[in-house]
Amino acid sequence: MAQKRTGPVGVGIIGAGVISGTYLDNLKSFPDVEVLAVADILTDKAKAKAEEKGIAAAGDNSVVLDHPDVELVINLTTPDAHAEVAQSAVAAGKHVWNEKPLTLDRSSGQALLKAAEEKGVRVGCAPDTFLGAGLQATFKALQDGVIGTPLSGLILFQSPGPESWHPNPAFLFQEGAGPLFDIGPYYLTASVQSFGPAESVAAIGSKAKAKRVIGSGPLAGQEFDVTVPSQTAGLIRFEGGQSLTAIFSFDSPQPRTLLEITGTEATLLVPDPNTFHGDIQIRKTGSDDWETIGTTTERSSRGTGALDLARAIREDRPHRAQGALAYHVLDIMVSMAESGEQGEFVKVDSTVEPAALLPEDWDPKAKTL
Repeated sequence: MAQKRTGPVGVGIIGAGVISGTYLDNLKSFPDVEVLAVADILTDKAKAKAEEKGIAAAGDNSVVLDHPDVELVINLTTPDAHAEVAQSAVAAGKHVWNEKPLTLDRSSGQALLKAAEEKGVRVGCAPDTFLGAGLQATFKALQDGVIGTPLSGLILFQSPGPESWHPNPAFLFQEGAGPLFDIGPYYLTASVQSFGPAESVAAIGSKAKAKRVIGSGPLAGQEFDVTVPSQTAGLIRFEGGQSLTAIFSFDSPQPRTLLEITGTEATLLVPDPNTFHGDIQIRKTGSDDWETIGTTTERSSRGTGALDLARAIREDRPHRAQGALAYHVLDIMVSMAESGEQGEFVKVDSTVEPAALLPEDWDPKAKTL
């Protein structure tokens, strides 16, 4: 059982890649957590990141896992390492926050949640964008009945792919990624929060090119293999009877991000689920125009869910971006991939309760512990 403590929660980062800089900046701005160490399999990379951000300890994973004051491990490794690193954190008696997806398959996800329960530690998981002001206001509007009874949803995520700007994009086109596993968690988590748990799915996967070329950074010009679908089109049926149509694509010259939720009285245009803010618009039956019913600003970004987890540890309450929610989203994505291979609907066996809204006065910069 994890030791009960008081005061700010000690945090260690494992994985010093591109996203770690944003996490470190945000976590260092939260008074309720203290970043104590940065680790990476490439120790020079960890040490450089720690020096850049003013973190005292850096090195291999042991500097985080063996640190006596690190209570919460932030796992920012590549998707294929999520399960192993998270399990090592749990084995060390530490809570863990995983970047998305939780793991690559159902069995490793189930094993992680079971191990954490047996060890008495918590698992949290990105995305935490659903805790941002934009989506929180969206969920509140849905609860208030602004569109009547929600009936259906539409997701369109289309882009040419991240290889033009990402300095090392190959992993985004391989197992555990592709647009379904890389971008899907943002939209699917928002959808589960809006409609409740999914019941079954159908999908088709396709691949525009077998190889892609890195477009920027020191590896520019190098080719890499595309080993997973670079576009997935799917249908989702929810336990409550609602339906959703989705396209996740890295194959589209036309970039587009869209999440719409249609109800009996109106359609809601949701802020980009990969952001923490945005306008909320509504188009009522019979109207020719969209009406802005809410404008939100970002209170915090990556790391918001880890902060809620840290506070929940001290306050002995459930955290919001729970492992169970991330597992259900993983189950949806794995089911969609299986449907694409099998050519038939696949039942989603897991279920979950949507997370509670944040308090209206929630402030990530407040010192509460």
